[in-house]
Amino acid sequence: MKVEKWWQSSVVYQIYPRSFQDSNSDGVGDIAGITSRLEYLEKLGIDVIWLSPVYKSPNDDNGYDISDYEAILPEFGTMADMDELIREAKQRGIQIIMDLVVNHTSDEHPWFKEAKKSKTNPYRDYYIWRDPVNGGPPNDLQSIFSGSAWEFDKETNQYYFHLFSKRQPDLNWENPAVQEEVWKLMNFWLAKGIGGFRMDVIDLIGKIPDKGITGNGPKLHEYLKKMHKETFGKYDVLTVGETWGATPEIAKLYSNPDREELSMVFQFEHISLDELPGKSKWDLQPLDFIQLKAILSKWQTALGDEGWNSLFWNNHDLPRIISRWGNDSPKYRVKSGKMLATILHLMKGTPYIYQGEEIGMVNTPVSSIEELDDIESLNMYRERLAAGYDKADILASINKKGRDNARRPMQWSNHEHGGFTTGTPWLELSPRYSEINVENELADSESLFYHYQRLIQLRKNNPLVVWGTYQELVPNDTQLFVYERSYENETWLIVANFYEEEADFSHESHKVKEIILSNYSDSSVDLANLHLRAYETVVYRLEK
Repeated sequence: MKVEKWWQSSVVYQIYPRSFQDSNSDGVGDIAGITSRLEYLEKLGIDVIWLSPVYKSPNDDNGYDISDYEAILPEFGTMADMDELIREAKQRGIQIIMDLVVNHTSDEHPWFKEAKKSKTNPYRDYYIWRDPVNGGPPNDLQSIFSGSAWEFDKETNQYYFHLFSKRQPDLNWENPAVQEEVWKLMNFWLAKGIGGFRMDVIDLIGKIPDKGITGNGPKLHEYLKKMHKETFGKYDVLTVGETWGATPEIAKLYSNPDREELSMVFQFEHISLDELPGKSKWDLQPLDFIQLKAILSKWQTALGDEGWNSLFWNNHDLPRIISRWGNDSPKYRVKSGKMLATILHLMKGTPYIYQGEEIGMVNTPVSSIEELDDIESLNMYRERLAAGYDKADILASINKKGRDNARRPMQWSNHEHGGFTTGTPWLELSPRYSEINVENELADSESLFYHYQRLIQLRKNNPLVVWGTYQELVPNDTQLFVYERSYENETWLIVANFYEEEADFSHESHKVKEIILSNYSDSSVDLANLHLRAYETVVYRLEK
């Protein structure tokens, strides 16, 4: 048996605290609300909670703009609430990993307030400042949230750099004092007994703006090795980096245990397949299914034993996968949800479930800008309207890809506001909450929730799911995703019809020992003449 890290057989559940459970009727989810729902998460079977930021923040980007790393945002509760959550979760065998943003801070962080005072302030060099060039920005680097990545400061007659909102100035990692500050705040949380960190846009900390380099800068891995040595390397924790530009070769640099950097990375190669190449995330094209299979399969095999993969369809930045690549109609929502879950959870890597995914939550289309909250969507809307785009087309893109889709409050019951709050929710719930909610799921033994629960148990009980080799079959089939996992003397065959249209499959060289899991109650065991119905997905244990 391989030397196993606890996080290799774990399943992670991401909580967006603002939208999970409100405990005090102010319409905003909070830490005490999360603690009150731990029993539900224990029932699901997850081992880790990835908690989106709960630090003190002015909320320009919903907490990803931190003004104090060692304080809790009052609307989420207190540090005592946080300590209780860590303690209560541990008692149920659940680790808490904190979402850490150290590429940038809020412009309300004391470091930046000091830095703005003068060019000679001791904190000035905590951030990236440059003189104007020809009366304008130092170069043409663009912010991910639209517009220039340089913001002019009239008081000191210089520009500061921000890859996201102008209220999220980038830290200057070239400054050793910044690194020391980061080690200190990370160790503050590790001493509390957290289970690790999810590192927000960590591939950007090595940036060299003067050379136009943002991702994968030359000193990136040097910084991560130092971080490992000074902080989490002293603990048995999970660290996952958000790395939009990662290839398998780059992922090995981050996650090969011999290199002492991170446990694993999030790579996003599959996530942009419904976007027009060379355009923005808002410019859409139909999913290339063959390419989706090729990318997922590449990541299954290319890392070998030199790295570890994260498996995900959803997170707080992405639209709901059932609406995106499944079928969110009442007829096929659950069938397609089970299909997508099965494909992902039986691959090699650590699976991540985003809150509400396990009950099949779907996108919530809007008909006007007034219904939006997300800064990225709002900026894009105004920018495209000014550029002459049609309003209906802009809203269509937002309805497909906008981040509010993932951020609607969790749907617990068919009571008012879905049992999320007794107050007025900060963001409207999906109108389908009376149909799609936890209460309904728990009452139905064939629900999507119990399908996720079974998938989690399969991972826990079968070394094959964690360690088995992966082989894709029929890579050029335009409807079927079929792969085998093998470990020691055992082989599982996963056959999934990705679409509503029915399909046939033949695999004559093997006989079925048993059906392990299916999203239909009467799936066939005849692999020579397998006829698959809409979204039908079956996991077979094959005869030796």
